[in-house]
Amino acid sequence: MKHLPIGITTLSKIREQECYYVDKTHFIWKLVSEGSYYFLSRPRRFGKSLFIDTLKEAFSGNRELFKGLFLEERWDWNKKFPVIHISFGAGVIEDRATLDKRLYNFLKQHGEANELHLEYDTIPDRFSELIRLLSKKYKEKVAILIDEYDKPILDNITSPAKASEIREGLKNFYSVIKDNDAHIAFCFFTGVSKFSKVSLFSGLNNLEDITLNKQFADICGYTEKELLSVFDDRMQGQPLPELKSWYNGYNFNGEKVYNPYDVLLYFKTNQFGNYWFETATPTFLIKLIQENHYYLPDMETLQVGEEILGSFEVDDLIIETLLFQTGYLTIKDIEEPLPGQRFYRLTYPNREVKTSLNSYLFNGLTNLKANTGSLKIDLVKSLITADLELFRKKLFAIFAAIPHDWYRKSNLDSYEGYYASVIYACLASLGFDLIPEDTTNHGGIDLTLQTEAN
Repeated sequence: MKHLPIGITTLSKIREQECYYVDKTHFIWKLVSEGSYYFLSRPRRFGKSLFIDTLKEAFSGNRELFKGLFLEERWDWNKKFPVIHISFGAGVIEDRATLDKRLYNFLKQHGEANELHLEYDTIPDRFSELIRLLSKKYKEKVAILIDEYDKPILDNITSPAKASEIREGLKNFYSVIKDNDAHIAFCFFTGVSKFSKVSLFSGLNNLEDITLNKQFADICGYTEKELLSVFDDRMQGQPLPELKSWYNGYNFNGEKVYNPYDVLLYFKTNQFGNYWFETATPTFLIKLIQENHYYLPDMETLQVGEEILGSFEVDDLIIETLLFQTGYLTIKDIEEPLPGQRFYRLTYPNREVKTSLNSYLFNGLTNLKANTGSLKIDLVKSLITADLELFRKKLFAIFAAIPHDWYRKSNLDSYEGYYASVIYACLASLGFDLIPEDTTNHGGIDLTLQTEAN
């Protein structure tokens, strides 16, 4: 079956012949009408690859796939552009040699598919040759679509030396684009993270970052309006409060969107679950948070400057930047005290991310992986029934169960916020609403927990 464009969200795995149309093709029209070189960062499993595939089908002139969609009557289907489509999504690239081999094979496959003979051996020269020959053969400029451009670096992010080598290899490859501007009609990069233009996109000064552009805030993900109109047979004309609590809340400087991966799996199973979170455990992030003794209650309402949400380098990793770009934190609100001076308040996007992330953090901070199930059940019961004595006993049990040797080797005695972070992570993983550093008319409260009884 041919890959469906972004205008179609397929549920064929849920029910035979069942498809839902979420038309996002107006974004393609806007992008092509207003520019040529773009970069988009979104968390994993948010529809980036599907959007890239849709661009490919549009530039390839496959009108039949866009029937009834915004783009059908607005695109010049008589023009078919040669497309170079490269995705790093599959597999793991372990070193520079593997990267070079993968790039060489990408170029070889594109050459063979278009019956072109590529003579150059070095990767940059071969890439440049491919662009020029494609443009000459089809008498049209080339569309370059690169999906998960940063994955080779992220695959090695725990090894700065390897990551730096791979970054240089990618920089060597991407630099070709600048020199072939005369042969390129359109270029689109997607990824999870944003590395600085200086280190990776050298010379691509015309690359427009639309990650936090209001006009493209819902280019990926489902808005509530789309959910209600497209999935009306399942939504029955009303927002589902629990669905919104679990999977909505991602904010890219515009209207909040639902995680599409979670929504589709919820409709398939009719059960709420940590579907998105479980596709990739953030082991590296958890390790980074622990090593930096990060004070976890701050994650509820973290305030950062615009530079924190920009780019980062493999040798200068900023926790807040990683948490935002990977989707574990999102924008809560924006303040602009002076023109051009923006401050972002970050928070968890939804219940799924908050409970799942804190569950992993709690296990990492306490090393109680095997015992947390019954412990959490008792904690929930004690809070619902207001049994404060049971609650106190369970908190004591948490710290008493931490092995002394593990505690001694972890340098936790010098971590002032460790105990507060353990309690916060434990309670946040239960799904209750928490207010750190709560201010009332009776004074300040370190942590307020709200139950339905409140």
